[in-house]
Amino acid sequence: MAPSPGLTPSQTVGPFFHRGLADNAALGCLTRPDTKGERVGLRIRVLDGDGVPVNDALVELWQADADGQYVRPADPSSILSAPGFCGFGRLATDADGVCAFETIRPGRVATSDGQLQASHVNVCLFARGLLRQLYTRIYFAGDPDLAADVVLAGVAEERRGTLLARASDDGSWMFDVCLQGENETVFFDI
Repeated sequence: MAPSPGLTPSQTVGPFFHRGLADNAALGCLTRPDTKGERVGLRIRVLDGDGVPVNDALVELWQADADGQYVRPADPSSILSAPGFCGFGRLATDADGVCAFETIRPGRVATSDGQLQASHVNVCLFARGLLRQLYTRIYFAGDPDLAADVVLAGVAEERRGTLLARASDDGSWMFDVCLQGENETVFFDI
């Protein structure tokens, strides 16, 4: 019997997301004209530890509809309750490290014990050099419900700002994902 070759070193992931996973620009639009809720543009910029844009990251969003309900493809009633809204988006970042989604402001989602969370968007990020995807949330700066959000309350107060999208002059929202450094985004281990 031949000896085992042993373990090989870990390899970094990508950059290959633009081929196959992010070739459908329609995945940047989570709504149709008949979708209920406040329309929002959400621009996400991914930056490395030196503040340089990451031009080959893949960003996935999952969010509730305007009533705080998630669309679950395995449950046809959830699809019927939010016509024109899919709740999922996926885009690659461009040369400036940015991707732009068209969506609605999510409604408040209840926790398992019935507490309402502030309006938020769940984010999954894939990028070169990461062996696993990263998870974070986007909250909206100025939302009066932020103080009562149980997930946000579990984040150190001085780091909560890394989870807040800020309003832009054009009416859209801008969110920076900083992978490392002084302003590193809070990531969740889920």
